[in-house]
Amino acid sequence: MKNPFPFSTRIDKVRVASTQEVATRAKSGMQAYVKALTQEGKKSDEIIEHLADGTVAQVIGRIGLSATNPTGLACSKGCSFCCILLGDDGGTITEKEAITLYSALIPFANRPDGRSWHPRACPSLNPETLECRAYEARPMICRSYISTDLEACKKVSNGETADGPGTLAPYHTYLASLGISRAVLKGYKRVSTFSMFRLASEAIAGTMLEEALSKSRHTASELDAELKRSKKDLLRAK
Repeated sequence: MKNPFPFSTRIDKVRVASTQEVATRAKSGMQAYVKALTQEGKKSDEIIEHLADGTVAQVIGRIGLSATNPTGLACSKGCSFCCILLGDDGGTITEKEAITLYSALIPFANRPDGRSWHPRACPSLNPETLECRAYEARPMICRSYISTDLEACKKVSNGETADGPGTLAPYHTYLASLGISRAVLKGYKRVSTFSMFRLASEAIAGTMLEEALSKSRHTASELDAELKRSKKDLLRAK
């Protein structure tokens, strides 16, 4: 590109399907991240790649999580009801997260996995201990999902509605950042999301990375659908 990409202007102008508070927080984080990369001497193409593969959204989300200290949690080691993925999207993750998760799971290819415990359980689970085999590589959706009520988790895992489980605020900021990234790069670079369940399934099956990504890639509308679900959850919580 002959001229610098107008990141700041494009980020400011984007509208995203989230609350105003979350959108503002996401845009502020993205502006700061892009500015930092620019000051480091990164070229436009490099910054575009950081936006496209979800690196920017992931960094913003994790910074938010590092400043969050929820209390009264019912979460404990081996309690894996939240790992039963009932949603049609299979758990929305970025390309960066998908590649990281694949690398963590491929050593366990062709071994029994969480689906031996429950057909919709995340394949990342060890079926004997119900602990995550890819814990350090887990995506934002896993890092930010919490619960204050174990019985409520059991109900939700059966498709029932219950208060207690939910996602921390940084997850919503992360999603908004992805939506903004897609709008900013429209016409320049595709911003894809992937099904965590399908990606993990393909890794456990021993599928090669590029094919695993292809098979688990969401349709373009899935991120919009997840953003709308996120906004609905935020408004309901008010």
